Amino acid sequence: MNTQNFVHWIDHPLVQHKLTLMRKKDASTNSFRTLLNELSMLMAYEVTRDMEVSYVTIETPLETMQAPTIDGKKLAIISILRAGTGILDGMLKIVPGARVGHVGLYRDPNTLESVEYFFKVPQNMSERNAIVVDPMLATGNSAVAAITRIKQTHPKSIKFMCLLACPEGIANMREAHPDVHIYTAAIDRQLNEHGYILPGLGDAGDRIFGTK
Repeated sequence: MNTQNFVHWIDHPLVQHKLTLMRKKDASTNSFRTLLNELSMLMAYEVTRDMEVSYVTIETPLETMQAPTIDGKKLAIISILRAGTGILDGMLKIVPGARVGHVGLYRDPNTLESVEYFFKVPQNMSERNAIVVDPMLATGNSAVAAITRIKQTHPKSIKFMCLLACPEGIANMREAHPDVHIYTAAIDRQLNEHGYILPGLGDAGDRIFGTK
């Protein structure tokens, strides 16, 4: 699959190291959660690399200057519930002024299709750049459904950020939303028959919240 200019693999050594620790099946809930928080902050630097800046006049201890600044209020970070919350927390430490939205989806165990149960995003989305976050891009059905819904609010732009992606999910996203770039720490081999990424790291939501 040619993912050039569509998928951005964040291969920084610190990102890869922390992801390796998260993949280990014996990682505790607390360890998994802490690593996800740290990894999300690192990935936030890449996904926000092209954020617009404006210049303001400030006083340094020595003189007046024009200095760059970002307006976090123009950014909306939208979490796909429930696992997206783990990424959201880390990103808000980097961009605390960002507005927050949530899309509640669950995967039907029989069809693997996404079913929406909650949707709330900031007002004036047409003035905002949206970053949609979810740890896994597996079948891609949840991400596709969430982004389809978010597009109805007409944001200025949309990016998708995840820890792991796989060829099936990437293909699904590219077909449905070719204008949405994917930022991920890894592209794993494939899905299994239950729709889980291999080699993967298991169910991210269960590991974040200790529910399994």
